[in-house]
Amino acid sequence: MSQSQSTLIGNVTSDPELKFLANGQAKLTFSIAVNHYWTDQAGEKQEKASFFNVVAWRYTAEDAASILEKGIGLIVTGRLEQRSWEADDGTKRSAIELVADNIGIQARSIESFERKRRSAEGGTPAKKATSPRLATVPTITETEEPF
Repeated sequence: MSQSQSTLIGNVTSDPELKFLANGQAKLTFSIAVNHYWTDQAGEKQEKASFFNVVAWRYTAEDAASILEKGIGLIVTGRLEQRSWEADDGTKRSAIELVADNIGIQARSIESFERKRRSAEGGTPAKKATSPRLATVPTITETEEPF
């Protein structure tokens, strides 16, 4: 991890694009919208959206590509990096991107989740929760992975 971490919390704005470079390295690119809310002097609620490009590499790219889609809420940490290039018309361009070290899905974006969990003694999976409060929440089964 870099020493100057940046964290963005927002929503994916379009389906991510996964590419494999000539050397076989995976590269995932996507953008997220980060909303800022405040109340102005007149007491009116205001909102402003900022859009950021995110790049993920290698295993992070492959893992994230399998679950990310437009609209999902994310927490992304990484380092800011400036990229420069020359456009077709000869003008110099630059962009600042967040190079992702970690990508986390916000819980509000999860529609279903299944995590299998076995007891250390090799027993049966944990029982499903039967609380009336959880009746509208997707069922979660847990299994412990041996280390």
